[in-house]
Amino acid sequence: MFNRSAVIICLVLCFCSSLFGQSDQYWPPGKVSVDFRKLLARPIVDFHAEFKSIKTDSVTIETGTIYSEKNEKVPVLIYKPLTSKSGSFPVVIFLHGTGGSKDDKNIKNVLYQLTKRGMMGVAIDARFHGARIPGGAHGGEEYVKAVTAAWQNKDKTKQTHPFFYDTVFDLWRLTDYLVTRADVKADRIGMAGISMGGIETWMAASVDARIKVAVLDIAAQSFSWSLDNDRWQGRVHTIQNAHLQAAKDLGDSVLDKRNVKALWDKLVPGITGEFDCPSMVRLFAPRPLLILSTEKDQNCPLPGAKIAFESAKTAYNKVNAADKLKMDVAPNLPHQTTPEHLQMTLDWFSKWL
Repeated sequence: MFNRSAVIICLVLCFCSSLFGQSDQYWPPGKVSVDFRKLLARPIVDFHAEFKSIKTDSVTIETGTIYSEKNEKVPVLIYKPLTSKSGSFPVVIFLHGTGGSKDDKNIKNVLYQLTKRGMMGVAIDARFHGARIPGGAHGGEEYVKAVTAAWQNKDKTKQTHPFFYDTVFDLWRLTDYLVTRADVKADRIGMAGISMGGIETWMAASVDARIKVAVLDIAAQSFSWSLDNDRWQGRVHTIQNAHLQAAKDLGDSVLDKRNVKALWDKLVPGITGEFDCPSMVRLFAPRPLLILSTEKDQNCPLPGAKIAFESAKTAYNKVNAADKLKMDVAPNLPHQTTPEHLQMTLDWFSKWL
């Protein structure tokens, strides 16, 4: 018997599948890019760049600042080789994790190792980290306070997004600045980061085609999967006091899925939907992308990271670029980077950038 309703439902489902591309749970890539840039848009100001330079026997080091917004001075650290036949270098922007800074020993080591491969290494302090706090930050203390204040803000015209998004805007402006420099190969810029820095990488670089190569170290995940599968605790722990305050403000005595999502929805709107990693990571295709994870990562649970990878894999296969996508999982380790993954990161940029 002909079932008119069933046919209509089938047609609707087919239309939705076509509209959302690879899966009916994802938005069209073009829409994701436009919507994310619109969400983070703010007035563009002059960089007012100020740098000083010193030369050692093996590397040139520049320290300085640029302005990303009227009242946002971004501290920048640059390591570059002493010489170049062309006078310019490929560049890798490398980002620290929660509570860290551009001046961390491991960050400086990465920048130095990049120079040994003929590349310029660039690092910044994320908002409320490092030198962006007068007198220096105290781990993640000021960051958590900023997230708490943003949660409690009642004025929508003055809403800040210190939890990832504001630093993502800084990274776009940093890239704007780098491409103006004569010593930068503007068509050969890469980006990578550890944990929070890796999350900022997939957010910033996914929608910025100027970033030609990327590495995500203990950063790929699905915020949506973590909520749905009661695996949000590790991510929440990085700014736990802010989440505890949000729970209290909502009349809850304990953290749960509802109050966690409430904070995320206000401070990183769309993070469990259109701007979640599985949705945004597709936008990298066909640019070379390396995803590094650990098996027992409590902050970026592996099942969510695998969902992101499979989403990216579909996009890369669609454009015949499967060789430019790779995932490596370090067995039996929690949320931490490894020397092996650092080596893979450097090799990835040497190969593709």
